[in-house]
Amino acid sequence: MEEWKSFDQVWQKKAEEAALKQPLKRLLMLPQNMPGMTEETAKWLKMKALKWIVVKDVSFSLLRKIFCTSPLKRLFSYLRSFLTRKPFKRRGDFFFYGLGDEEAFLKLKKRPKTLFVLGFSYCHKPFECPSGRFSDGCIRDEQNPICQQCFIQKAASSLERTAPLSQPKPQILIIPTVHYVGEKMVDLVAEYPGHQILFLITACEMTLTMFADFGNMLNIKGIGVRLDGRICNTMRAFELSEQGIKPGLTVVLEETKEKMLDLIRR
Repeated sequence: MEEWKSFDQVWQKKAEEAALKQPLKRLLMLPQNMPGMTEETAKWLKMKALKWIVVKDVSFSLLRKIFCTSPLKRLFSYLRSFLTRKPFKRRGDFFFYGLGDEEAFLKLKKRPKTLFVLGFSYCHKPFECPSGRFSDGCIRDEQNPICQQCFIQKAASSLERTAPLSQPKPQILIIPTVHYVGEKMVDLVAEYPGHQILFLITACEMTLTMFADFGNMLNIKGIGVRLDGRICNTMRAFELSEQGIKPGLTVVLEETKEKMLDLIRR
């Protein structure tokens, strides 16, 4: 579409001008032959995920929220997913939860009773983020030179320009921890009864695999977008990341960015 072609041209020009004033730290080279997770990490991954959710759930706030509504139904949904060897479909950098492909995503996205959630792992934020990296903050200031170079800003701006008035206002999340996004999703399910939660969220391959069962338990659907770069591919790296210790940069590959923007804009 000409409208988006013009938008992208203006965006690129502003990003280049901002980079001259205050350039972002970039990942100069993608890691070579780096697995999404190590073989050791992949062993008993579902049990590791369950343990993490329970042990790290301060005051059991997340578990209480999950099971205060339809506890037996949610327990059954969790067990059914847990006993499924691979409770998602993967095509390239996209992980599909409760959906078969992009067309199913777009069909659901257009329904009036759909609440769209666009989310980004905090490690996807630039080091120079004015809201801080390990936080759920995002000022999305179109005049800020950091924001002008940030893909999160570009994606969020695209969503705000296309969100239909017939649907609830889309939610944009910056995700510092697994428990944070878990509580947000449970809250949205409770706040919008009768609506289908549909998400498009960036995360590392390990996280997208580990916590699929919990999304299926809540009957939320969507696409997880695999991050590349200095990802977490061991439990130790994941544990440190959940504490905000993430010295490396993660990125969405350029081709995948275009696919994300296409899904957001259609």
